[in-house]
Amino acid sequence: MRSGTVAVIGKANAGKSTLVNVLVGEKVAIVSPKPQTTRDRILGVLTRETRQIVFVDTPGIYRQRNALTALMMHTTENSVKDVDLILFVHDGHAGVKEDDLALMRKYLSLGIPMIVAYTKIDIMPKENIPQDIKTIYEGGIDADVFPVSARRGRNLKKLEDAIAERLPEGEPVCPEDIVSDKSEKFMIAELMREKILLKYDEEIPHGVAIVVNTFEKHDNGAYEIGLDIVCEKKNHKAILIGKQGKAIKEVASFARRDMEKFLEAKVFLTVFVKVREDWRDHTARMKEFGYTDGE
Repeated sequence: MRSGTVAVIGKANAGKSTLVNVLVGEKVAIVSPKPQTTRDRILGVLTRETRQIVFVDTPGIYRQRNALTALMMHTTENSVKDVDLILFVHDGHAGVKEDDLALMRKYLSLGIPMIVAYTKIDIMPKENIPQDIKTIYEGGIDADVFPVSARRGRNLKKLEDAIAERLPEGEPVCPEDIVSDKSEKFMIAELMREKILLKYDEEIPHGVAIVVNTFEKHDNGAYEIGLDIVCEKKNHKAILIGKQGKAIKEVASFARRDMEKFLEAKVFLTVFVKVREDWRDHTARMKEFGYTDGE
């Protein structure tokens, strides 16, 4: 069989996590329409009879604003080391600019085989696609380009086949029953953060960390989960909680439903909101909340 690792690289909001989730066939990474949704290096494993593709989903590439985003960019750069293939995910809906081409050239220069997934073709004029692909090739990008829609499932089989063809022959990298390297506890925290990203605006979601304090499965199969939503400012805490606790109740209920779907069990969820001033610029705090570069 063909087996290997594929670093999934691209700008923030290019659709990397959505693409990985659809290719793997299960939700291994949260998604939202906002930057900084993916903060960690996450493996998503696709295993078929003739192939195993281990996708390394990475934080989106954008300008560093604090210690956390610097750590995220370091994680992305580390993830490219020792992979068999780079899958560069480009948001086709946004067009192709010179800085996009420069980023593609940067990763091509590493000497690792690369494929470009040109995403979101379901929400853009079809006539733009050939010209954008021409721009990519004329920009010096010596890599196959696959226009795809993860949400609509368009051209994903062609993309998967092309990825597999470029991987070495050998034994599976991971056990065949594994779809991710992340624990259930990690995913519970991420599901809570996803719902906060979807519900709240501006800077508040980006300044939030989730700490799971209790994760217990009872004899009847139900889970008792207690977690803290950590924010950076007192006024952010007030917004997160909302008038008479309405906002936090809504987002917790929203998250609990997805947790129950993920765990396939009843969930009793307790949520507290705490303030840790400017935690994203303090290394010790980031480590406390589980953010490391994985080295």
